[in-house]
Amino acid sequence: MSKLLDRFRYFKQKGDTFADGHGQVMHTNRDWEDSYRQRWQFDKIVRSTHGVNCTGSCSWKIYVKNGLVTWETQQTDYPRTRPDLPNHEPRGCPRGASYSWYLYSANRLKYPLVRKRLIALWREALSRHSDPVLAWESIMNDPQKCQSYKQVRGHGGFIRSNWKELNQLIAAANVWTIKTYGPDRVAGFSPIPAMSMVSYAAGTRYLSLLGGTCLSFYDWYCDLPPASPMTWGEQTDVPESADWYNSAYIIAWGSNVPQTRTPDAHFFTEVRYKGTKTIAITPDYSEVAKLCDQWLAPKQGTDSALAMAMGHVILKEFHLDNPSDYFLNYCRRYTDMPMLVLLDERADGSYVPGRMMRASDLVDGLGEANNPEWKTVALNSTGELVAPNGSIGFRWGEKGKWNLEPLAAGVETELSLSLLGQHDDVAGVAFPYFGGNENPHFRSVRQEPVLVRQLPMKRLALADGSERMVVSVYDMVLANYGLDRGLDDSLSASDYNEVKAYTPAWGEQITGVPRRHIETIAREFAETAHKTHGRSMIILGAGGNHWYHMDMNYRGMINMLVFCGCVGQTGGGWAHYVGQEKLRPQTGWLPLAFALDWNRPPRQMNSTSFFYNHASQWRYEKLTAQELLSPLADPAKFTGHLIDFNVRAERMGWLPSAPQLNLNPLSVKASADKAGLSAADYTVQALKSGAIRFACEQPDSGHNHPRNLFVWRSNLLGSSGKGHEYMLKYLLGTDSGIQGEALGSSEGIKPEEVEWQSAAIEGKLDLLVTLDFRMSSTCLFSDIVLPTATWYEKDDMNTSDMHPFIHPLSAAVDPAWESKSDWEIYKGIASVFSEVCVGHLGQETDVVLHPLQHDSPAELAQPFDILDWRKGECELTPGKTAPNIVVVERDYPATYERFTSLGPLLDKLGNGGKGIAWNTQDEVDFLGKLNYTKHDGPAKGRPRIDTALDASEVILALAPETNGQVAVKAWQALGEMTGREHTHLAINKEDEKIRFRDIQAQPRKIISSPTWSGLESEHVSYNAGYTNVHELIPWRTLSGRQQLYQDHAWMRAFGESLVAYRPPIDTRSVSEMREIPPNGFPEKALNFLTPHQKWGIHSTYSENLLMLTLSRGGPIVWISETDARELGIEDNDWIEAFNANGALTARAVVSQRVPPGMTMMYHAQERIMNIPGSEVTGMRGGIHNSVTRVCPKPTHMIGGYAQLAYGFNYYGTVGSNRDEFIMIRKMKNIHWLDDEGRDQVQEAKK
Repeated sequence: MSKLLDRFRYFKQKGDTFADGHGQVMHTNRDWEDSYRQRWQFDKIVRSTHGVNCTGSCSWKIYVKNGLVTWETQQTDYPRTRPDLPNHEPRGCPRGASYSWYLYSANRLKYPLVRKRLIALWREALSRHSDPVLAWESIMNDPQKCQSYKQVRGHGGFIRSNWKELNQLIAAANVWTIKTYGPDRVAGFSPIPAMSMVSYAAGTRYLSLLGGTCLSFYDWYCDLPPASPMTWGEQTDVPESADWYNSAYIIAWGSNVPQTRTPDAHFFTEVRYKGTKTIAITPDYSEVAKLCDQWLAPKQGTDSALAMAMGHVILKEFHLDNPSDYFLNYCRRYTDMPMLVLLDERADGSYVPGRMMRASDLVDGLGEANNPEWKTVALNSTGELVAPNGSIGFRWGEKGKWNLEPLAAGVETELSLSLLGQHDDVAGVAFPYFGGNENPHFRSVRQEPVLVRQLPMKRLALADGSERMVVSVYDMVLANYGLDRGLDDSLSASDYNEVKAYTPAWGEQITGVPRRHIETIAREFAETAHKTHGRSMIILGAGGNHWYHMDMNYRGMINMLVFCGCVGQTGGGWAHYVGQEKLRPQTGWLPLAFALDWNRPPRQMNSTSFFYNHASQWRYEKLTAQELLSPLADPAKFTGHLIDFNVRAERMGWLPSAPQLNLNPLSVKASADKAGLSAADYTVQALKSGAIRFACEQPDSGHNHPRNLFVWRSNLLGSSGKGHEYMLKYLLGTDSGIQGEALGSSEGIKPEEVEWQSAAIEGKLDLLVTLDFRMSSTCLFSDIVLPTATWYEKDDMNTSDMHPFIHPLSAAVDPAWESKSDWEIYKGIASVFSEVCVGHLGQETDVVLHPLQHDSPAELAQPFDILDWRKGECELTPGKTAPNIVVVERDYPATYERFTSLGPLLDKLGNGGKGIAWNTQDEVDFLGKLNYTKHDGPAKGRPRIDTALDASEVILALAPETNGQVAVKAWQALGEMTGREHTHLAINKEDEKIRFRDIQAQPRKIISSPTWSGLESEHVSYNAGYTNVHELIPWRTLSGRQQLYQDHAWMRAFGESLVAYRPPIDTRSVSEMREIPPNGFPEKALNFLTPHQKWGIHSTYSENLLMLTLSRGGPIVWISETDARELGIEDNDWIEAFNANGALTARAVVSQRVPPGMTMMYHAQERIMNIPGSEVTGMRGGIHNSVTRVCPKPTHMIGGYAQLAYGFNYYGTVGSNRDEFIMIRKMKNIHWLDDEGRDQVQEAKK
């Protein structure tokens, strides 16, 4: 018997007694205690973390016993902080503490799986064709065979296979697709490399060696705030959470810190003990409100109105009535506010702001010979026109002047913020107003759509002989906010109680926040920043960025910070926390991830445009560009469908395209040779003649869509896939729940640039391959599912924006069952591909279209007017008016050898990032000694990258953040551009070289790098913009400063050159859906929000038994008590939400914390458990994205224009979803669709 059973007295005879039977003599040992001791015994502890995109990036102890992971606990050995700062630990959360459940759970993927119908076709084809590529071709050429397996995607039907068989199938499909249609028809999606950077790089390295398409994620996830590139020329850079402790005033604006930043919340709590005031701004009463001194609850979607009302108070009290010298000096030196703007005259005699004035506008160009059309102009304190250092024209083509020293033409100068006092006249300048746009679900304040403000201006003679009016950006900002300057402006407000844009009284009517609270908090925020020189901070969550006009929300908040001089100051600035976007050793990772060591450039695509096009979501678009235009714009110049703007952007090189051309890019070389031209010149001529077209112009031709898609480290169809039902129908060719009518069935605007086909292609993907450690929604819809190692079974690395450390994922145990790490999986596919491609693909010439990239000279494309070569307005000039056309030589049989070795381009071209480059020969030589070199073959003599650990060492050796020698070289390279000495920021770390075993011993703090805007120092915590302010390094914008005025022609046309309140759009998802039969219960339209949940990180942990035990379990939707009462819904009732995009089923959570008119379904509750059938669709209920659809914004398509230029995950269309409305009603018939007798009928509320 066991020792525990031996302990039970029931199984033993009684012994002698004493004390009249009150005592008993026992003869026993205490061996039973060993059972409890052994429960907590272990063989070893290994450091690892969770690659889950939560930003926590927490270091964990993984306990191993008998070769199995038993449990995990938090590590507490982070490097210490300064004496005046709390330490980082403990870091962790309940989700992470439950991860070990996954390793041995029923949901763990154990073996390679494949769809039964597909593998049957494959085996039959192989029996007839000895060549795997010809076998795949035989399947693809038979439409009935293709449809047979595509139409049952998501219906189950997986069988177990093996690695050899499936690697051959995948490789054959890739080879045939590349040979027949082109490498850009093979695509891959994986998000957030920082959470497991080697695993990400495995897939993208394979794809990039093929010439395949790597899809973006940051913009698709709607984590990318376009306001950041607009303002700073930076994707996103934010303070580490420890810098919260240095703040004196914090507004948590839409960020639910304790719930979504659990490991960091202690800093938020601790700083309150120092006296820091904390404010929560959320429409619902969330967890963060409990940690704050005051809670404001604006109407959802009106954040920019609230921010502008606060900005009105700040400008009036601290810039006009009682000016803060600190604020004014900061704005003068670090913002574009002193820059001059040309005014364009309107027919009624008023003016409208035009583009920024440039040195080239003046007769002598102010002596600037290099890029004068890209150098902005200001008036200095003595009344002279100057081109101050730092604008983007100084960045390219010359050295030593791209800095923020107060110099112009080598002479010290002080710029003037306002023209008031030195103006020639006062002009009426027109600004668009959108706050009067009516929407039945949101409040409006009716005013004229064009507000003519009075501004001080000057007359200047230009080089073309004309005389033009100019104003300063600062004066425009004050006018835009409705400030009274004493210029007889009847539309300006002299009192906060006037209901004029953008006063607190106006803000109260739009947002519902009492005006006294708006005034008080704005005043306290600014006064604190004034006294502390910028230690006021706004912590932003993703919620405010998930609206269509997210950039207006964010620019309103950013403006508050800029007005108060907070950006770049310790304890101040914006703190935008979303996904784990901070890949700190980025420049060391890039060559590995995109095979830049072998060929350049890679094919990269913004996912929002990709899925909008290829999931045919554009065919259901009801929003028009004309609805979005400024009342000051000419609608005749902006005609067409939203997809037309995307096509124009791709054609002009502003955005990437995938696929790129309407033919195989590998075939261009042969045609060019026949014509006696280079491949690039031939492509230009063929595009001009129409012999070659962009694939995006013919999306339903049958040749211009993706065919193979890899998904790894992601749950694309269960978490991030906006327009889920459209993906099912058009990409996968399976059942969908779409309830709307396509444009062909309605009177909606059809595209001008895109060929309309009455019947769209369904089932565009021939092969969907997913790598995962668990059976997710994406796996269920895939053709092949490959089991990956969990985060405790592989070597990798992890960084976050929340702390400055780099630390590992470690293989505490071997991968269970037949799972493999991502690196080993893609290495295996590459090996088979190299064998299978022989006879089909050899050394090929690939023509790659490369968009006009940010941080390259191509961002200086068209400085003034926008000219389209297709319309005959200009020549097709690659790199200026069209994408760059680059010829890339590929060696397909050498794919495996190249995958597993470091290529020669690092020796020839060096490495770099964000416009900075340096020599990296020493690091390549070091890696050859560390990892050894290839002895023979196509990669002979090159450093090996055989394992994930080798790949980690490549990143660590090449990155300035982890190699002090590289950091010094990088700072030297930047110094050549700025003309300033920066190496002092890293020279003390020159001998520090972090290796993988170092971070396994303890997390290591990274080294300061010029590719980031903060410092890793013993004196300050990391804060974005710190080096811009304190090292005088320009922001990567047009003016070289924080750019509040966006002067691109499209920005002006759409009314967004300056911040404005723009109400949510009407997607018509409720008003224009098919008629849905009633079920006897009332229905109501509610705004549909998807915040991040408490019991999971995205979809991970959503089916974890421990989290299900702690939570309600299964899909839930939160609604207000008011709406529930109206709809007859009680807590825990089954309800259905539906609109034109689809339908979902869930239980209702009725709560007073939710305001009326709004509903919340916490993000990424999968459809893999506890979901009944839908009364609307007749199928299993959908997920949160079943009722959403992508709706791109034209201003996010701009490119080739300073900071408004494309970069992978930097700028581009963004997948917003919070403008959506749904109909909600109680379900009557609960059908489980499983024939197990569980169906039920819900009765009406008694």
